[in-house]
Amino acid sequence: MIIEDNLDIRENIVEILELSGYQVYAADHGEMGITLALQNLPDIIFCDIMMPQLDGYGVLSRLKDHPLMMNIPFVFLTAKSERLDLSKGIELGANGYLVKPFDDGDLLNVIENKLK
Repeated sequence: MIIEDNLDIRENIVEILELSGYQVYAADHGEMGITLALQNLPDIIFCDIMMPQLDGYGVLSRLKDHPLMMNIPFVFLTAKSERLDLSKGIELGANGYLVKPFDDGDLLNVIENKLK
């Protein structure tokens, strides 16, 4: 599952994953992402941090509190690479970070590693 407000980034990630054989759910904001995640129970969630309405930290907090979602790997997609930002996400329960820009191989490696 991808939760990303930037259309170009979201479509690029969806294309990479679909070409690699994955079924992908995509949301353009946090509230939609939560709804889709609860409906579909994805194997992994990639979520942008900086989004309007509900940011990635809010999405993570709400999903990690839900019994069906608490064990699903949650990886932040972010341009924020400051140590404080990374620490905040890990403290909230994120399973990792993928710093933008990233390439196809980085994305696929994170999926393989988190789904083992």
